[in-house]
Amino acid sequence: MATTITQAAQAALAGAVLMAAGALPAIAADVKGARDHPLLGRYEGSEIAFYRQTAYNELTLPAAKITRANVKDPGSWQIDLAGKVTSIRYDGPPARSALEVMRNYQKALENKGFEITYFCREKECSDVSLAEIWDAGRGEIKLTTNWNSSIYLLAQRTEGGQQDTIGLLAVETGGNLEREPQVAATIVEGEAMETDKITLVEASEMEKAIARDGKIAIYGIQFDFDKADLKPESEPQIDQLGALLTDHPDMEVLIVGHTDGKGSPDYNLSLSQARAQAVAARLSSGYGIDPGRMTAAGAGMMAPVATNRTEDGRAKNRRVEIVEIVRGS
Repeated sequence: MATTITQAAQAALAGAVLMAAGALPAIAADVKGARDHPLLGRYEGSEIAFYRQTAYNELTLPAAKITRANVKDPGSWQIDLAGKVTSIRYDGPPARSALEVMRNYQKALENKGFEITYFCREKECSDVSLAEIWDAGRGEIKLTTNWNSSIYLLAQRTEGGQQDTIGLLAVETGGNLEREPQVAATIVEGEAMETDKITLVEASEMEKAIARDGKIAIYGIQFDFDKADLKPESEPQIDQLGALLTDHPDMEVLIVGHTDGKGSPDYNLSLSQARAQAVAARLSSGYGIDPGRMTAAGAGMMAPVATNRTEDGRAKNRRVEIVEIVRGS
C-alpha cells in the first residue's frame, strides 16, 4: 500500500493549510527567512517552525474521507493542484486546542471569501492511519504526532482569474495540561480554470451529428463528484436529449459513460456504467422514453479523447456519448 499512498497523499495530508485572522510580523523564534502568507496570517502566539516556497509545483490535497475501500483509488478522495506553493508549519500557542485554532482559521477564511469545501475531525477524516499516510507522503512538513487530535480543512476561492486553495492539518502535542497545537499549511496559488466552456447541444444539432458520425459526445450532463447523481445544471441538456428521442421515436441509442484516467480501471468502469444508467433512467421517468430503446454502457477510462495528464484533458475525457444503434435490414 505504501507506493499508492505515497503518490496519493503526497500533498494530501502532508500539506495542510493554516488560516488565521490578521497577519502578524515574524517573531524571533521563527525559522530564518520565514514569513506569514498574506492569505493566512497567523494565530496569535504561534511560531513558524518550517517554511518553504516554490514558484511552481504540482500536488494533491484530500477533498473527501479516506477509507480502507478507496485508499488505493486516490482519484476518489483527492484533488490535483498546481501553481505557486507555500508550505508553513506553525507551532503553538501553548494551552490552546487544535480545534480552537482551526475554528479561528475557518472563520478567517470565510471572512476572506473562501468556501470551506471539506472539514473533518479524527476518524471522520480517515479509516486508515493518518500517521502512516503522512509518513508515506511528501513529508515536507513534519508534525510531532498526536493523531487522535487531528483536524483537517480544505478551502478554495476564485477571484480575479486566480484560484487559491488552502489545506490545513492540525494536531496536538503533549498531554492535556501541556498540550500545544501544530498546524501544517499548504497554500496553492493557481490560475483559475476556464469556466462556461460547456455549451448546450440542441436536439437538432445532435440529430445532425448522429446522422453524420453515428454518435455525439455531450459535456452538458454533469454528475456529483464520485457519484452517479445528476446535477441540476444537467437538466437543459437532458431536455434536449429527451426532445431528440421524442421527435425520432424509431431511434435506438447506446448511452455511454466515460471517465477520466484517475483511479483504477475497475472503479471507473463501474462509475461510468452507473452514470449511463442514471441518464437512461431520467429519460425514461421524465420524458416517457421506452427503456427498450436505450442501452446504458460504461466505457470507463478506455476511450480518452485527450491526455489525462492535465485537468483540461481530463475534463474532455469526462463525457456522455450518444451512439445510434442501427439494426440490420
